[in-house]
Amino acid sequence: MRRRGTALAFLGVLAFSGSFPGTVHAMEGFDPWLVAIGRAAIAALLALACLKVAGRPLLPPRHLWRSYALISLGVVFGFPLFSGLALALGSSTAHAAVVTALLPAATAVCAVLRAGERPRPLFWVACLAGAAAITAFTLTQHQGQAAWPDLLLVAALLSAAVGYTEGGRLARQVPGWQVISHALVLSLPLTAPVAVALAFLTPIAITPHAVAGFAYVSAVSMFLGFFPWYAGLAQGGIARAGQTQLTQPLLTLVWAWFLMGERFGLITVVAAVAVLVCVAVTQRART
Repeated sequence: MRRRGTALAFLGVLAFSGSFPGTVHAMEGFDPWLVAIGRAAIAALLALACLKVAGRPLLPPRHLWRSYALISLGVVFGFPLFSGLALALGSSTAHAAVVTALLPAATAVCAVLRAGERPRPLFWVACLAGAAAITAFTLTQHQGQAAWPDLLLVAALLSAAVGYTEGGRLARQVPGWQVISHALVLSLPLTAPVAVALAFLTPIAITPHAVAGFAYVSAVSMFLGFFPWYAGLAQGGIARAGQTQLTQPLLTLVWAWFLMGERFGLITVVAAVAVLVCVAVTQRART
C-alpha cells in the first residue's frame, strides 16, 4: 500500500508540475485574478458532474465542513491566487519552482503538528538549512532585498501545505477524488459569482496558448491532479508520500524550458538541488 501510495502521489506531482507554465500561458489572455478564481469555478462544475454521475452527495457531512474549509482556503483560493499574482508580478517559472521547493518540508511540518509526530533534531536542522538556502537564493536574485513575488510565493506554499495536510488526513476516511470535489463545490457560491464578474470587468484576449493554459490549470491542476495526490497521501502517509514532490521543481524547470523556452542559470539549478537535498533529509529524519 505504501508503494502504491508513493506511485499515486507521483502522478499528482506530475500533474502539478505544469501548473506554473500553464498559469503563465493563461495570463497571456486573462487577468490573473480571473485565472485564480475562474479555474476553481470551472473545476467545481467538473466536480459537480463527477459527484452526480457517481451518485455521491453533492455536499459533505456538516461535521466535516471545518476540514473542507481549510482545504478550500489552502488549495482552492490560497495557492492559485498567491502563485498567480507572483508570476504576474514578474517571477519566472524557474524562480517560482525553486522557491516553492520548500513545499514538501512545509507539508511535513504541518503533518507533524496535526499527527503529533516527534521528529529528531536532524529534521529541524534540515528545515533550517533549506530555509537558509532559499533565503540566500532570493536575496541574491534581488540585490539583497526580498521582492513581493517571493513573499507571495511563500504565502502560496504555506497555503498549499495546509490544504495538502488536511486533505491527506480527510482522504483516509473519504476517497481522494471526493475530498477535492466537495472542497470545490463548497467554494462554488463564492468562486462562481466572482469569476463571472471578473469575466465582464477585466480584458480578455482569446489565444490558443491562453485557452490551453486556462484549461490545464482548471481541469488538471485544480481538479484531476488531486485524485491521485490525495489518495497517495492517504495510502502512503502524508510525510512519506510527500517525498515525491521533491521532483516537482525539476519537472517544472523542464516544462518551462520545453514549453516556453525559458532559460535559467547555474545558480537556479544549484539552489534547486540544495533545497531538494534539505527537503529529502527532513522527510527521512522523521520518527
